[in-house]
Order: sequence, then structure tokens, then C-alpha cells
Amino acid sequence: MARDQVDLTPIERRDELVAWLAQGAKPKSQFRVGTEHEKFGFTLEGHRPVPYDGPRGIRALLEGMQHLLGWEPIMEGPNVIGLHDVTGGGAISLEPGGQFELSGAQVETVHQTSRELMAHLAQVREVAQPLHIGFLGIGMTPSWTRAEMPIMPKGRYKIMTGYMPKVGKLGLDMMYRTCTVQTNLDFSSEADMVKKLRVGLALQPVATALFANSPFTEGRPNGFLSFRAEIWRDTDNDRAGMLPWAFEPGMGFERWVDYALDVPMYFIKHGDDYVDVAGQSFRDLMAGKLPGMPGVRATISDWANHLSTIFPEVRLKRYLEMRGADSGPLPNLLALPALWVGILYDDTALDAAWDLVKTWTAAERQKLRDEVPRLGLAAKIRNLTVFELAGEILKLARVGLKRRRRLDVSGQDETRYLDVIEDRLARGATPAQELLDKYNGPWMGSVDPVFTEDAY
Repeated sequence: MARDQVDLTPIERRDELVAWLAQGAKPKSQFRVGTEHEKFGFTLEGHRPVPYDGPRGIRALLEGMQHLLGWEPIMEGPNVIGLHDVTGGGAISLEPGGQFELSGAQVETVHQTSRELMAHLAQVREVAQPLHIGFLGIGMTPSWTRAEMPIMPKGRYKIMTGYMPKVGKLGLDMMYRTCTVQTNLDFSSEADMVKKLRVGLALQPVATALFANSPFTEGRPNGFLSFRAEIWRDTDNDRAGMLPWAFEPGMGFERWVDYALDVPMYFIKHGDDYVDVAGQSFRDLMAGKLPGMPGVRATISDWANHLSTIFPEVRLKRYLEMRGADSGPLPNLLALPALWVGILYDDTALDAAWDLVKTWTAAERQKLRDEVPRLGLAAKIRNLTVFELAGEILKLARVGLKRRRRLDVSGQDETRYLDVIEDRLARGATPAQELLDKYNGPWMGSVDPVFTEDAY
């Protein structure tokens, strides 16, 4: 989750919200790729969660990163809760349970994403090693209970923690015990946004299956390949899911604004304070009629922050976020943006992907979404397995990246970042299945080796 927006321009009308989203459109020559990934910090001794405070805590880690990088600290009261690269545009932030997130800069190629991620992981290791902290890329903490998770000193998370149990059984697990990788991509027009949103939504379960990497809970197999994806099915259904209405005639920026206005708020940021307005209406804030805050009216900041508390499988801000994948090792973090760039940034690939999914019904898309967390590549839509569908999608992505022809210094294009997926399909095994094979084989029924074998 990136920094809160600061834009105090008042908003009074719905069409101003629509215009703000529409301003995200940009010419293809300015399309960029942004990659965000979360990871769990753990103590090298005992493989425990890392607290915020203390000489070997998350605060010390952030202060060390600030000293190393020279990035601007993001403060909440006396606490450093993140870092911002003023020149490059990237940021480091904290998720509720101390998950350490890099919100990468908007870059032109996946090669640049690769350099950014490798530099980030090297920098994190440099600061973390003297603190005896390691990092794990996985979709859900394999061993820690919810009660063991530390709590970060962020006002928005305190409000969300109070609200989540009212709207679903697993929202707190989502907040405190999961990690994701997502990629953020641009659109050139409203029509381009709609097509990319629809293709992204329909194919998000394929990405969930390919990157499934959360088979353990509290030291044992949980019966799922992506329990992180299963958690989202019972988190807060007002603000999550597959958005069947996005496939209906009339979809566009206005329809998204109406959807977002129907989603209850969590908070507003008033000065430096987070005010708990959980369950209340953004429409009332626009009218200056929010209970307990009469006369306080919505600003662009409030709107941007509200949009960041909506969690569907694909999210529209002034760009599109692909949100379906579990976190994982470095090759996964690079394969995800490569996959979506190949499909969504090449018109021919995008058209072909749309042809694949355009006749699917809302019920079929939902059934696929519901089955993938447990079945992974074996899930089916109509007579097609996700394994077969993934092969088709991978071909489209490869061709799309080849046509993009963005070469690195050695003359290689971006297709090489898809090799890990190619290899995965050749073996027919998701990362989660490989972890389960180790658990049932050489790990002899223990998840603890994951902290050494799969650490960054």
C-alpha cells in the first residue's frame, strides 16, 4: 500500500470523481510498469515474527534503510512507517502485520523492474543481516498464528482491524498473515481501460493458480494451494471479488465511480489523524453530512484514499492493478509483470485474450475464481483446465513481449522473465505443490525449512 495521497482540492460533484479517474489515461508511448511486492520479516533465531519496536525491530530496519538509501521518511506521529524515494518514485511501506512492501517506481520495462527488485533485496539484506532479520516471499505465513502477529502503529490499520470482523470471517488473516505481488499498468482511453479490466478480471484466477504459494497455516497443510486467495472470498464482500457488473453494457469510469461510492468507507484522514468512519458513506462526506463531522467535505485525497480501500481482483485507480497473485521468490516477482505486460500492452495479444474469455458468463467466472484456491491448475472453466488455459495465455504473453521488443544490455527481450512459468507448466506444478512435496518428503512434516530454503 503506497503513501496516502495529499491533495486538498474539494470535491462536490460525482463528475469530478469521474474526471479524476479519466485523467489517468495516457498515450501508449508513456505506458509504464509498476510492481509491488510484500514479504514477511522473521527473526533468524527461532523464525519468529519481527516486532515494530526494539533494537532488532521493524523501526530499526526502516531507519537503517533510510540511512542507506537517503529516502524521505514517512511518519505517523513519532513513528516511521515507510520511506519515499522523492526522485525515483518508489516507496517502502508496512502492511498491518509488519509485512515489508516495496511499491516500485513506474518504469518502462520489466528489465528495469528486475534491476529495481534485485537492488531492493540486496539493500534489505544489507540492513537486515546485522539485525538478525531474514525475509520470506510466500502468500501466507506458514507457521504463525494471528495472535502472534505484531501490529504496526498505523491509524488506518487500527480502524480496519476493528471493522473487519463485522464483514467477514477472514479479514484479519488477510491483513496480518498474507503477502501478495501485484503489477500496475496503464490505459490509453476509457475503452482501453474497460477491455484491460475485463481481460484482467477474467484471467485473474489463472494468475492465482500459476503463482499459488500459500499451502500452509500454523505449521500444517491447509488444504489449499492459495489460501491467500481463499481468504479473500470471506474478507469483506462489499469491496472484493470478480465485479460481474464490469462486463455489462455501459461499463466505464462512471460505473466504477458509482461502485466505489457504494462501498462503505473505512476512514478519512483529517489533518494528521485518521478518523474512524467505518461503514459510512462517501456520498455523505461529499455533501458535508458525515455523522460526527458536520460541514467536513470530501477532497481529492479522501477519494484517492477511499479507492485504495477497495480490494477487487483488479482495481482501478488512475491505472489498473492486477491483484490475484501470492508473493513468492524473485523469479515470480518478475514473471507476474512480464505476463500481464505481454497480454495487456500488445493490442493483438489483448484482442486474442478477450476472444478467449468474452463468452464466459459471470457464473462461470465466479466458479473458476472459487475453485482455483483449492485446485490450482486443475480447476476448469467449461471444458478447459486452467493448466490448458495458462498455456494459451503464456503463448500470447510471449508473442506480445516479443513484439514489444524491449531489449536489455545483452540484447535479450522481456520474454526471459516468463521462463519460470514455462518451466512450471512443463512440470505441471505450482509453487505450492512443490512446497507440499517438500513437506511430505525431505522436510518430514515440518514447515520450518521454508525459512532457510525459500528466504530471499
